Amino acid sequence: MVKFLIKVAKAKAVALLGERLVKLAAGALITIIVARMLGPEATGYYAIVMTWSAFLAPLANLGLNNLVQKSVQSAADPRTGQQILFTATWLRLIAGFVFAALMFVGFSWYLPTEFEPYQLGAAVLFVGQLFNAFILFEYHQNYLGHFRTLAYSKLGLGIIGLVAKLAVLWYGLGIGALFWVVGLEFAATGLLQYQIYKGHNKDSGRLTPAWFNWQHGKELLHRSSWLWVSGILSVVYLRIDLIMIERLIDIEAAGVYAAVSRISELWYVIPATLAVRYYPELLKSHQVSWSGYLLLLRKYTGYFFAMALTIAVVIFIVAPPLVPLIFGDKFQAGISVLQIHIWAGVFIFIRYLIGQHLIITGQEPLSLASHGIGAVLNVLLNWWLIPIMGIDGAAWATLISYAYASFFFLFFSGRTRRQLWQLIKVKRAGVVVEKETV
Repeated sequence: MVKFLIKVAKAKAVALLGERLVKLAAGALITIIVARMLGPEATGYYAIVMTWSAFLAPLANLGLNNLVQKSVQSAADPRTGQQILFTATWLRLIAGFVFAALMFVGFSWYLPTEFEPYQLGAAVLFVGQLFNAFILFEYHQNYLGHFRTLAYSKLGLGIIGLVAKLAVLWYGLGIGALFWVVGLEFAATGLLQYQIYKGHNKDSGRLTPAWFNWQHGKELLHRSSWLWVSGILSVVYLRIDLIMIERLIDIEAAGVYAAVSRISELWYVIPATLAVRYYPELLKSHQVSWSGYLLLLRKYTGYFFAMALTIAVVIFIVAPPLVPLIFGDKFQAGISVLQIHIWAGVFIFIRYLIGQHLIITGQEPLSLASHGIGAVLNVLLNWWLIPIMGIDGAAWATLISYAYASFFFLFFSGRTRRQLWQLIKVKRAGVVVEKETV
């Protein structure tokens, strides 16, 4: 474990991890400042709009992130790979525009009165998310090993965005102006990702409609359909609790829950970043040796689990003094929420590797099934437990549904049960397991 952390600190992954930690920490800081300055109600409004934004992300990304990287890497020639990359980007831009418009209409219809002051800011936020399509260029650069330039550039941009958000709060412009800043930050990040890609690929053409190839597009959409629906369902079971709290209790309860749950979610950047960094290594290992791949997967799974367990134990112990210290006395009800919610991270850490394993081994439908059942389970548990236990019930619903959708679903498939057994028994000396034929 210690050697792994030292290796990470010395590796290029530290650039990615540092950038994303700062980004997530900045988001948590803004939530804390909104909570302390404006109280639970304003925190609830801010969190609800950002939750709608979170629902837009998987709708627009079409499940293409890791799939495009894999397709580009296996293309017959560089030009074909570039055509696949550009085609996928255009697909995401089109999907982003359509779903942003639908999301804004849904937002205005669902919350017509209370959120009227924030509708213009929400529109800017949703339009800014169109530029998330350009994250495909970042995935491509990560595969090629160009981590630091992009990560440090995004770090600088994130710091500028944080300063702008702090200025908005300092001058009392309200949370509506925050949504403007976040939307503009999305746009600037996307343009940055594209420009750095162009800098490393000077011979590539411009991102024009001429690069769009409908045949590649159809193949990508066909292969990504399971991942797309799975991503949508994953956000449902990750975010639906906040919406249900606002509906079943009130906006202040949603604000308390949103604030303290950010402490749990702050740590999710670690597996998200490391999983992106080590996905190419896992992919290459899988192409060489099944046993070698399993050894590598088992090693990273052990490290991820140890990190998550350590974080959960520490936060559970320090939660009683930590919550009022950070958010204020109005958020005392969030102490028990944090002590429950933090354990969900143990399963989230592992899920990042499991999700990549399902893509590498062609088991995308299982990812969809796990997220689908997890989403249904989360909604039903929230509906049952919130009226009985309040926001603690939402935390328990989150923990139980995360546990199933992130790990325990593996035991309900014969193929993944066999792969789990192979993962346990594989040894370093020699090939002791064979890759099953499907």
